[in-house]
Amino acid sequence: MEKMERAKQVLFNEDLHFEHQQWRSELAFWEDESRSFKNRLEEMVRRLTDKNLLAQLEHYQNEFVLHNGIIDNLQEDIEIHEARIASQTQTGRDMPDTLLTRKHLEFRRRMETQRQIYVDLKKEFFGFLTKYM
Repeated sequence: MEKMERAKQVLFNEDLHFEHQQWRSELAFWEDESRSFKNRLEEMVRRLTDKNLLAQLEHYQNEFVLHNGIIDNLQEDIEIHEARIASQTQTGRDMPDTLLTRKHLEFRRRMETQRQIYVDLKKEFFGFLTKYM
């Protein structure tokens, strides 16, 4: 999108709220998926004896623990942002102020970055499973 087109875009509080709902759903899915991966990793740790493979499993366990921490942080940040939107809406303003918009766009970039990191982690983990299981 060209700079001129972006400048013409108008965000409303309801748009921000809608995107938050989408992110919440995505984060909930990641949490659920992460529980499945955790269970799979625990099952594999009990079966394997090769120290190199166990070290790789520990690496993936650590990565998923880190990812879960990021999910928690993102969920908290959504709640804070939602509270700001709600307080602004209560004052009768339908459009977020510049700071709120900037924060939202920052958050969108964080979600996009984390989404890519998570996709890459899953690809790597599934590659490991395919190779060794």
